[in-house]
Amino acid sequence: MTPVLEVPGPWRAARIVLILLTVLLASGLPAAASANVRLKDLVEFDGVRGNDLVGYGLIVGLNGTGDGIRNAPFTEDIMTGILERLGVNVAGEQFRPRNVAAVLVTASLPPFARTGSRIDVTVSAIGDASSLLGGTLVMTPLNGADGQIYAVAQGAVIAGGVAARGDAAQVVQGVPTSGAIPGGARVEREVEFQLASLQQVRLALREADFTTALRIEQAVNGFFGRPVAVMQDSGTVVLDIAATRQPSAAHALGQIENLLVAPGRRARVVIDQRSGTIVMGEDVRIGRVAVAQGGLTLRVEEAPLVVQPNPFSPGETVVVPRTQVDIEPRDGIGMAELPGGTSLAEIVAGLNALGVGPRDMIDILNTINAAGALHAELVVR
Repeated sequence: MTPVLEVPGPWRAARIVLILLTVLLASGLPAAASANVRLKDLVEFDGVRGNDLVGYGLIVGLNGTGDGIRNAPFTEDIMTGILERLGVNVAGEQFRPRNVAAVLVTASLPPFARTGSRIDVTVSAIGDASSLLGGTLVMTPLNGADGQIYAVAQGAVIAGGVAARGDAAQVVQGVPTSGAIPGGARVEREVEFQLASLQQVRLALREADFTTALRIEQAVNGFFGRPVAVMQDSGTVVLDIAATRQPSAAHALGQIENLLVAPGRRARVVIDQRSGTIVMGEDVRIGRVAVAQGGLTLRVEEAPLVVQPNPFSPGETVVVPRTQVDIEPRDGIGMAELPGGTSLAEIVAGLNALGVGPRDMIDILNTINAAGALHAELVVR
């Protein structure tokens, strides 16, 4: 699928991007590089999956940017528990540190992870800490959905942002209350799964489609030269391990995971209204429609006036509101006709010719879909 991206920003820059993409699409450049996809990028192999882990821990060594104990009493509880396990008696003591923060620690245990291997973890503040920069996560057990401990995390946190504040202003860049620890957890328990004992392996398509499933079946059978794969439905293809004549399921999957398959996808238009992003697939078509667009611009300005009494005279300071409201008509884009069966390049070229901005294009696509002329799935996020 050849995407066309509409990026938010100034109207002129967005129009230039769309014109360049239109030229590339209309030039007839070969698309073979994007037509075929590796099988491993289209399916999930049955049983070959990761497992989510979560833990509750404490970060220490912060430079006065940790939790306020009064606002986050759970931080004091976990800190007391850690100190008592280390043999420090703190019963009845009052803590007021600002260099510690309670965090949730998350990680994904990859398939076939063995005891002693290391995995990446992510830490996120759950109290009122303003930054985790420079902190160190204290030994934290990570539990799976069954409540068992599968890994233990510890290490220095790499925060992805920075925060600075003064008496009257503050600046925050990125997200300093979240960070990562590369290789910060060590696997302590393995997930029991015997891949070698499987007689059949199901290939689960990440995006169910009958055409794609049929092509996968044909590609696998063509590779082995005999029927070893059967399509069950639009989302599942079953591989018979014995019929492949491979020593194990791992050998069979290693043989087929790099096979190239041309996926068949539904025509789709994805709109992100928050950022003004539009992505359209090359199979998008529209029926014959006429498009016109225009509107009004409403401007409201507030300029309050402060009125003070004369010095040493009775009275009080009063804020007098002043509001200016203007409504300006905005020139429309006129009426334009788009013929039936219009391709992606023609849609983009037509909307560019009308001088349509990103936000206006979103409205036009929504209206074309409401009119029943958009022959594609419209996804609005």
